[in-house]
Amino acid sequence: MKKLFIKYKSVIKFILTFLLVYFVLSISYKFYLQWSTGEKYYPDYLTHAVANQTAYLLHDLDYRVQVIPHPDEASMKLIINEKYVARIIEGCNSVSVIILFVSFIIAFSGKFKTTFFYILAGSVLIYVINLVRVVILSVGLYHYPWRKDILHTVIFPGIIYGMVCLLWVFWVNRFSNVKQIR
Repeated sequence: MKKLFIKYKSVIKFILTFLLVYFVLSISYKFYLQWSTGEKYYPDYLTHAVANQTAYLLHDLDYRVQVIPHPDEASMKLIINEKYVARIIEGCNSVSVIILFVSFIIAFSGKFKTTFFYILAGSVLIYVINLVRVVILSVGLYHYPWRKDILHTVIFPGIIYGMVCLLWVFWVNRFSNVKQIR
């Protein structure tokens, strides 16, 4: 058993670090959501920001857009040209994807400064790509509502998670402290 532990020490360290960071960040985010009263920013600040930024970008694309609180659930209704297109929920704000990204990067950490700035830049990139994804998805749902399932469950999750995987691969190959196995 000791030989196996020694042989797979780096794998065990990665898994434990990943799980610990993921757990701490997820619990912290859960507390954030519980403490968000929704009085000023409904349902929470980040989801509210994504909804309003989506509306702003859609407006720049010459769509008449309204974003209003959903009366029956913790989400924002996105209305394009008087047509209710989508609801923006907490899962649309990219925080859960950023938590996954950060957990992996820390588990494969490199130098502190490099790790910190990669996490910062990667998180901003994920947020921006997610925002663009929500805008494109909204336009797609407006023009092609019959394509809702493939747009929402296949294509657009593939874009965001594919980008995260590319960021991970780039990190591991370029910056992490992973020892080369020969």
